Amino acid sequence: MSLSSKLEPIIESSKDFFSEVQDWLIFLYYYTRKRLIVAAVHFEKGKDVLVDLLLVKRGRYSKHFLNISFLFLIAGAVVGGPAIAQYYPTVGRNISSADIPYSAESTISQEDLTTITDESKKPRFEIFDYEVLKGDTLASIADKFGISVDTIKWANSLKTEKLLPGQQLRIPPVTGIVQKVAPGDTIYSLAKKYKSDAQKIVNFPANDFSDLDTFALNVGQILFIPDGVMPEAAPIYQPAPVPQFIAGAGGKYMWPATGIITQYPVSYHMAVDIANNSAPPIAAGDAGTVSFAGCVRYGYGCYVIINHADGYQTLYAHLSSYNVEVGDNVGRGQVIGKMGSTGRSTGIHVHFEVRKNGVLLNPLSFLK
Repeated sequence: MSLSSKLEPIIESSKDFFSEVQDWLIFLYYYTRKRLIVAAVHFEKGKDVLVDLLLVKRGRYSKHFLNISFLFLIAGAVVGGPAIAQYYPTVGRNISSADIPYSAESTISQEDLTTITDESKKPRFEIFDYEVLKGDTLASIADKFGISVDTIKWANSLKTEKLLPGQQLRIPPVTGIVQKVAPGDTIYSLAKKYKSDAQKIVNFPANDFSDLDTFALNVGQILFIPDGVMPEAAPIYQPAPVPQFIAGAGGKYMWPATGIITQYPVSYHMAVDIANNSAPPIAAGDAGTVSFAGCVRYGYGCYVIINHADGYQTLYAHLSSYNVEVGDNVGRGQVIGKMGSTGRSTGIHVHFEVRKNGVLLNPLSFLK
């Protein structure tokens, strides 16, 4: 038997072996591929469930994270607030006067309490219903809410002062008239009709206008007319003359201008308005440093703020012009500008404020 005859069975066996190995590898490839595809499908399904679970948990944990962050913000404000208040003025060039509150709360020393008006309640700007209790009278209700008896009578069209328990009364926020605007009404016509002043209507924060340049009204809106009275009633007060600033004053500050007081300090307007159609010069109440001198379109208009000793500030608003700049040192009685009617103003006057550490104080306590 030749050698080739002997090797032929071996070669055939080898071919069969390699063929089986090849078939096995092909099978292994397709089997592995199939298993990987199945595993991937299951992984995707499981991943979706895991993602949903993590999203739920994230909301749970983010709540705690936000709470902790809020506590850090409060702590930062408490620690950093005094430093910011110390190094920055109350009003800056880019701050709108509409953002400046007419009242604020702060800790005031015992010394300061002797020079300010004690305001026991925050200003109220809405009408609300009050149910008459047994023993109530118009006088007691008026005293309770700090308004006049006539204001309650006019708001409820009462002809007598007799009240019954359970009776509902509309209580306006201020002494005066509550008026539903009719076609043709203006702040000037209503002020004249109800013996008030147009500037008082503009000063009341709850009064809104369709045009802040002309103070136009919307027909049907509710308008508050502070200190207004019915046409047949007597005025609540007559404007009192203001001493000339050149004569000096017995208080801490000099009067800033000559004229008449058109609005006295009230809870929502802790300032004194002094009007004079001749537009006299405005004088600094006392020596100090100018911390703001500029104009905004609405609100205070053109105004000046002067920093005085012991944390006091005086503010002079609605000026037609000013002749000082930030950083200027001014003396007591020095002219800082001219009275005007810029900003939220209906006539020539100066709006004068006194503050200490950002808290609005009654200026008459410092001028008398």
